[in-house]
Amino acid sequence: MKCDLGDFEIFYETYGAGRPIVMLPGRPSDHHIMERLMEPLFTQRTGWLRIYPDLPGTGLTPSADRLATHDQMLDAVLAFIDTVIPGQRFVLAGLSYGGYLARGVISRRAALIDGLLLCAPQVKADLSQTALPKRTTLIKNPKLLAQLEPGEVQLVEDLVVVENSRVIEAVRNVLAEVKRADHPFNARLEMAGPSSFEVDPQPISFGGPTLIVTARQDHLCGYQDAWDLLDNYPRATFAVLDQAGHFVNIEQDELCRALMREWLDRVEKYASA
Repeated sequence: MKCDLGDFEIFYETYGAGRPIVMLPGRPSDHHIMERLMEPLFTQRTGWLRIYPDLPGTGLTPSADRLATHDQMLDAVLAFIDTVIPGQRFVLAGLSYGGYLARGVISRRAALIDGLLLCAPQVKADLSQTALPKRTTLIKNPKLLAQLEPGEVQLVEDLVVVENSRVIEAVRNVLAEVKRADHPFNARLEMAGPSSFEVDPQPISFGGPTLIVTARQDHLCGYQDAWDLLDNYPRATFAVLDQAGHFVNIEQDELCRALMREWLDRVEKYASA
């Protein structure tokens, strides 16, 4: 499906019916990375409308010249939400850069939101200002790497903490989807300054059920800066998972989903009350 925002359209997929939950993926990956993580949570859970957009410049959503800052990207996400589920209460989930944008959505729409999930969230627009652990590989598998293409080997060695066949195959799927992104557009966005919500001296306090999942070996977005957000989320569970890097949703997928199921339970109770 496509959501017309005037000068461009946001592509998205939906599943189910009921309470809306908007899934914001990382960048430059597309909606499939969130779909693979989240859909198993709903095989035995009804009453949810799952909404998976491709962010501008990723997947099947084109880039737009006017989207040169993170605030402008946030405005596009808000326009998408306001068009697809106008005036409705909803739940929000964000992965990596999607987590950064999710905090922006909270800053503008907190009164309409019943729950928040941040998975391996980017906390600062300028990653050079982020506290990051040293790049680490905990479980190496040279025989498996020998079966990959040279370019794939370099990417796996740069990104993967646990080298096993399941993780590497899942990461290869992500990298295949990344190839479809508008990389010049995303590179320009990398140079943008922080969003207004990031530097707001009085950030919004969100009182709905929240889950923040980070990884101990995440050398791309880290975990320490996410901990500093906790005072703004009084109903938050915070987890730092070992044996995982920025692909914590892949390397520790079952543990992530266990935490997310408990979070969804809390959201359902909160929303029904």
